Amino acid sequence: MSTFHHTRADGERRWRLHVDDRVIEPLFVALTLAGIIAGSLMERVGAAPGLLLAVQVATYVFGSFYAVRAIVAALRERTVEVDLLMVLAALGAAYVGAWAEGAILLFLFSLSNLLQSYAMERTRRAISALLELRPETVRVRRGDALIELPVEAVQVGDVVALHPGDRVPLDGVILRGSGSFDESALTGESMPVQKGEGATVLAGTLNQNGALDVLVSRPASESTLARIIGMVSEAQARKARTQSFLDRAEQYYAVGVIGAVALFITLGPLFFGVPFAENFYRGMVLLTVASPCALVISVPAALLSAIANAARRGVLFKGGAHLEELSRVRVVAFDKTGTLTYGRPEVTDVVPLPGVGEAELLAAVACAEQPSEHPIARAILTYAASRGLTPEEPEQFEAITGMGVRARREGEEIVVGSARLMEHVGHPAPPALLAEAERLADEGRGTVLLARRGERWLGLVAVMDRERADAAAQIAALRAAGIARVVMLTGDSPRVAEAMARRLGVDEVYAGLLPEDKLRLVGELERRYGPVAMVGDGVNDAPALAAATSGVAMGAAGTDAALETADIVLMSDDLGAIGYAVGLSKRTQRIVWQNIAFAMAVVVVLVISTLTVGVPLPIGVVGHEGSTILVVLNGLRLLAYRG
Repeated sequence: MSTFHHTRADGERRWRLHVDDRVIEPLFVALTLAGIIAGSLMERVGAAPGLLLAVQVATYVFGSFYAVRAIVAALRERTVEVDLLMVLAALGAAYVGAWAEGAILLFLFSLSNLLQSYAMERTRRAISALLELRPETVRVRRGDALIELPVEAVQVGDVVALHPGDRVPLDGVILRGSGSFDESALTGESMPVQKGEGATVLAGTLNQNGALDVLVSRPASESTLARIIGMVSEAQARKARTQSFLDRAEQYYAVGVIGAVALFITLGPLFFGVPFAENFYRGMVLLTVASPCALVISVPAALLSAIANAARRGVLFKGGAHLEELSRVRVVAFDKTGTLTYGRPEVTDVVPLPGVGEAELLAAVACAEQPSEHPIARAILTYAASRGLTPEEPEQFEAITGMGVRARREGEEIVVGSARLMEHVGHPAPPALLAEAERLADEGRGTVLLARRGERWLGLVAVMDRERADAAAQIAALRAAGIARVVMLTGDSPRVAEAMARRLGVDEVYAGLLPEDKLRLVGELERRYGPVAMVGDGVNDAPALAAATSGVAMGAAGTDAALETADIVLMSDDLGAIGYAVGLSKRTQRIVWQNIAFAMAVVVVLVISTLTVGVPLPIGVVGHEGSTILVVLNGLRLLAYRG
């Protein structure tokens, strides 16, 4: 079909019509059919032989044009295309006077290729849809004025103005304003995300309701959207091991078929007394039905459909090989922080001692933590603010690495931290308070902070990184998808990790790990159980991600290290995407092997039938091309996979 592209000039939209192979190829297929019909009618009415021959030759030219072009290109690379078998069979049919049957072969073959092209085009729409997410022009602030520039002309440091309903043209940081952003096109996450000043916005996301200014942080060629488009394009070009094997085997197979048919044609009349014309015709049928077209297309039809489906859901496979590898995985190893948990600590328990109010305990702890930038301090201050408390500023402050903080307010010392800190400052905690801290630690409450002001013990506060609400359900879904073992690898304390593992249903937990420990454990798990998928953030877990059978970076939208490190990138932080990816990979492998088995069975049946009872060339062509179209359609079913 024709394609339209547009450019903007002086505010007007101008359209240019591009005529390409998508117009010419179906036209040639139609002309081939017209030639077959015309040739048949001319034979019936006894048309002049010269005119009939001209029509027949023209029909062959139209029917074989694209096949011959592919054959010539392949021969220049010193390879053999399966198209060569079809063209040789058609020429052989013409040689024995079966022009009409040869033309039917070329028509059905070219029609089949055309239908395959249209069907496979659906798998490329993921890239087309992504390309459409980026506006062509953008409003840039120049002083007090707004000027419209092509998106490629915008530079890092420019300020872009966004109105409600605008697509974000480039990665950047919000300077002014706030808005709700639909990021589903990149991450697959259906819920909009509210963002304000200082937040990062990504090219291709939709600003739903805010008027804001964005400072451009990356040029168009390096935006997250551009990199996703590049990865999807590269993934569709990279082949799985099965596909690579079939492509290599195709060369030897095609040459072998040509050689076998040549022997068949030569030896039949010599040893069995079969008339040469009859034997030659059967050889042309054999050349047709033995062609491995369905087998060759069976794998890419499935892989490209799966990769396109995954891209729409915010799951990026960096090639068919990684899609294939994930289907073999027996163990999924999770980093805890940011994958099984939200990656941000929260206050879970505030336990004042008798005679101490919760507000008094919180006020003292928040005062001591107020100058700290530690994530635990931020969690405490956030919790205090949610309770309507405004912390006082301490007069003195000291952070003691790994243990807690000391502060002074109105002449009293406030100490907040571990039991070890209390001993360090000369005030060992009372047994009852220690027992309560131990109980919370045993329940996996994360970091338990004891608090003391002056000579009074106030109580304790527990802060932990909460597990995701759906973590247990998604781990169960992984088991249902065929994963044998789920393992947690974390640098957190053993008690916290083991308590969380019990709540989530994790099979094994390894705590207190450094990055090199995770790398070692991935190797051990693979030796004990089989292929391992490592799920992490793509930064701290980079060695383990690289060593695993499948490295999966989760929540990687806008994260450079995650986009580069992992084999599979989950753009959102939805745990369900992991189960979806595993399910898709396994379904893909089933369809791949269905296609391979079906394609091989059709070839075997048609070859045996040709050698025994004999198959007319048109029937052989229908069987051959029909099987090719069926395996393509079977692969396209993966576009509808929902998990």
